[in-house]
Amino acid sequence: MLWCFLGVAILADVFMCSIEKITSKTAKVRVPDANESSGFRILRVKVWNNTVANLSLLALGTSAPEILLSCIEIIFNNFEAGELGPSTIVGSAAFNLLVISGICIVCIPDGEVRRVKSMKVFAVTSFCCIWAYVWLIIVLIVWTPNIVTIEEAVLTLLMFPALILVAYVADRGFCLKKKELEHEQPSMVGFKMHAEKGDEESQALDRDSDDEDNAEIMRLCKELGHDVKDEGLPPEEAAQMAARKMTMDQSHDHLWYRINATRTFGGRKKLIPRVLGTFQEIYDHIQTPEEERGDLAVTKKKDHSEGGTRAVVEFTAAETAVLESEKRVRIGIRRHGKVGIPCTVRIETLNGTAVAHEDYIPFDQEVKFAENEELRQVYIEIVDDNEWEPDEFFFVKLHVPKTDSGEEQHVTLGNMAITQVIIINDDEPGKLEFQKPSIIAQESGRKVRVPVVRTGGADGHVSVKWSTKDISAVSGADYEGSEGELKFDHGETIKTIDIVIHDSKKKERDESFQITLGDCDGGAVLGKITKTIVTIVIDEEFNGLVSRIMNLTKANMDALQIEESSYPAQFVEALNVNGGDLQGATVLDYIMHFMTFFWKVLFAFIPPCKYLGGWPTFLISLAVIGFMTAIIGDLAGIFGCLIDLPNSITAITFVALGTSMPDTFASLGLPWTFAAIYHAVKTGGSFKVNAGSLGFSVVIYTACAVIAIGLLVLRRFTGVFGNAELGGPKIPKIICGIIFVCLWLFYIVMSSLQSKGVIKGF
Repeated sequence: MLWCFLGVAILADVFMCSIEKITSKTAKVRVPDANESSGFRILRVKVWNNTVANLSLLALGTSAPEILLSCIEIIFNNFEAGELGPSTIVGSAAFNLLVISGICIVCIPDGEVRRVKSMKVFAVTSFCCIWAYVWLIIVLIVWTPNIVTIEEAVLTLLMFPALILVAYVADRGFCLKKKELEHEQPSMVGFKMHAEKGDEESQALDRDSDDEDNAEIMRLCKELGHDVKDEGLPPEEAAQMAARKMTMDQSHDHLWYRINATRTFGGRKKLIPRVLGTFQEIYDHIQTPEEERGDLAVTKKKDHSEGGTRAVVEFTAAETAVLESEKRVRIGIRRHGKVGIPCTVRIETLNGTAVAHEDYIPFDQEVKFAENEELRQVYIEIVDDNEWEPDEFFFVKLHVPKTDSGEEQHVTLGNMAITQVIIINDDEPGKLEFQKPSIIAQESGRKVRVPVVRTGGADGHVSVKWSTKDISAVSGADYEGSEGELKFDHGETIKTIDIVIHDSKKKERDESFQITLGDCDGGAVLGKITKTIVTIVIDEEFNGLVSRIMNLTKANMDALQIEESSYPAQFVEALNVNGGDLQGATVLDYIMHFMTFFWKVLFAFIPPCKYLGGWPTFLISLAVIGFMTAIIGDLAGIFGCLIDLPNSITAITFVALGTSMPDTFASLGLPWTFAAIYHAVKTGGSFKVNAGSLGFSVVIYTACAVIAIGLLVLRRFTGVFGNAELGGPKIPKIICGIIFVCLWLFYIVMSSLQSKGVIKGF
């Protein structure tokens, strides 16, 4: 039975894709626009209203198994009532309202909230959620006890289209005046309903949305291009990241998320690309808003430890500056990788412009790391004299010595095996100048950093003013011109001027601007290089890389379209783990693929959604769901017999799968109408439905539903819960989640006890 449930989950994915294809259909309409030369502009408008689609086809898609189970049970039971179908419908509604709502409340991140956007539609569906089962109590217990008449059955069935009509009226704001919202709150959930204006433009899809998407993809690809160029990120993985971010940033309806969740059960290709853990830092970086990134740099480093089998030793910095008056400099050494073993490295100094004994005391010693010791430091003496001389430097180098037996240690050197020590003569405030008279800035860099150095002393706090000047580049168009002041602290010898470079989108570019140093303060004076020219050039190699990433991204996004598959693509996806994306497959994907392989191949014969607007897929998959439901019904009955469990208990526990509340009228109204008409025509009698277990279960569920919806309303209007239906402060949301699950357990226990005769029903 569980294996058949997996089959139904795979089949439901196909069914949902057909509904997505049907409900996403758009039509072109002309809207008057004086700004257009033609006098109008063309907009794409969705044919299906979101609320109507949600309550009709989506409800059918989520509840097709139990609707068909109830119909099949009645048909194959000589049009007599059974316990499995109706109890499954009520049990499914209970699980969805109580357990799923409780999970949704708790799963929102701490401190965040999600509020229902369209309260009118929510009010209609919430009322009908309660009224549906109150109506069942009236039919089964009050009006005609234990009998369903044709009038009652037809009324039950007609309440379904009535629900859709009332919800549509509420959505469009025809019955009550809708207040204009100053802005749309980002924490809202549900369908995006632009019903404020009351015309066809209110639900139109912006015609420029494709251009905006292309511009955003280009921006992402350029940003990731830097990581491909500088950090070793593979272009294919960069395209996966761009496709994932674009997919996550887009607005999706409930159906899309349901399809993506369902695909987890079968090891099928997900609608959200997976990012490898190796590059998660880079993806997190592009997820961070630009204004919050600052100078965040993500560096992909080589694994010198060879998977943690070697100890890696290196300096903590590639360069260290020290004032001559400090008389010694501290050199930091760190170890990572395999740190659970002792190891030894050798440190020696090498002359640069600074000479041993005259400017520093030479150092040549071994440094030993104990087990689990990760940081060591050594001190090198600096010779302090009273004579002025320019800044000088020397080097410190790491070696891995041989052991006493002549064998090599399990130690390797990291990237920073040599560090430079700069001795700063601090007897003077120094001179300030540019490091180079000219700089080449590639447009792909987005920013150019121009270094200003302090030489001939570093005593005290000094500053220098700077400003930019156009040459062939224009400030505001080609670069962000500015002016400012650089401030050097005592002992600080280098600062940078950061200039933003704009993307001009020109095929060829060779434009320049100038940066000039001005007045100095703090006793410092200008050096020789007081002006530098920055030339902006096109990076052809980078542009080609960006184009490749963009093409790969678009290909990935096209492959994620749920309704554009073909027959060959369906079989390729069915035969391969994770739809053929083996790199993004998890262990669970492999397990579920082999468990559902038969179902995936079998259902690949169903026509793809791209044909005839998705209707062949819809009808054929619905028929197959009916066949699968009949098998599940028999298996459920056999299962109940084997463990001596009444069908009513089996239905509300094991068979109550993935249904939604608004379709209850259709779920019971359809089979009851068939049965009532059959008995009236064939036998002249009435359709009898024993209200015992079903009636008691409905009463218990109705009471629990009233409490649950009341709690949701209370959460929205109470500050302690965050004034929202979902999420909010941690402790209150956990308490609410526990209450919802306990209500469901109470419903299950009470219904089971009544079914077993422990407590008396109706």
